[in-house]
Amino acid sequence: MKIDGVFSGGGVKAYAFVGALQQISEHNLTFERVAGSSAGAMIAAFLAAGYRFDEIDEIVQDLDTRKLLDPPKWTTIIPFSKWINLYFQLGLYKGNKLEKWIAQHLERKKVHTFYDLKPGYLKVVVSDISLGKLVVIPDDLNRIYGLNPNYFPVAKAVRMSAGFPYLFMPKKIPGKLNRKSLIVDGGLLSNFPLWVFRDKGHRSKRPVIGLKLSNWPEQKQPRDIHHALDMFHALFSTMLNAHDARYVSKSDQDNIIFIPVDHVEPTDFALTPAAKEYLIETGKKRADSFLKYWPN
Repeated sequence: MKIDGVFSGGGVKAYAFVGALQQISEHNLTFERVAGSSAGAMIAAFLAAGYRFDEIDEIVQDLDTRKLLDPPKWTTIIPFSKWINLYFQLGLYKGNKLEKWIAQHLERKKVHTFYDLKPGYLKVVVSDISLGKLVVIPDDLNRIYGLNPNYFPVAKAVRMSAGFPYLFMPKKIPGKLNRKSLIVDGGLLSNFPLWVFRDKGHRSKRPVIGLKLSNWPEQKQPRDIHHALDMFHALFSTMLNAHDARYVSKSDQDNIIFIPVDHVEPTDFALTPAAKEYLIETGKKRADSFLKYWPN
């Protein structure tokens, strides 16, 4: 059966998607369209490019996530200079290695720009903090920025969506009025864009399965906040989930695979092989339990 898929953000927690994709494949479900925010946009892009779940598994298993962090060279030489860089460049890392890594894997499937994909097959959610808008790429590129989506790189869109604030420097998009917009993580405004495939009547063309890297919102446990760093994580987690939790209805709940990995921080780029395997296995088990009774 053909379905549409929506993937939430969650940083390195996205390893759990690999296990879930395995179960989706084994239940003879194939994605017709895909969408995502942040790390979910990355998985969606690989699927849109034609990667099978086992190929995606191979890609992420071989990845050392620490190698995606690329601070400016001068900040590695001068003590405390990274905080100066954070102030002026709005991020600790450039994000160029992340974009290059995504582009290299998409190129293996001959995907460079959105012209190389089926129309409407991939939707990437980003946050424009200059205009204060949620933007869906490629849909909104022409309307908001006057850009032709056929020439817009898919890897650039995904890198923008995965631009975790303060960790990665914001990317820029030129606008219609000769002013550039700063673009950050799509999860800032919609970490789980389950709405993206609905028409004006709130209907979907085909069944939609959402994959969310957390528990059902009502089951989330309160955070312990002891210091400023805890508060930052709590603030960002609240922003990531508050918008989507309000609009995920009880009926939506029956079409969402909730993968509870709240104990893993999205920015823990030093994940051990055991932690990666745990995430993958958790995604597999949750998807298997869900698909035994889906669709109802």
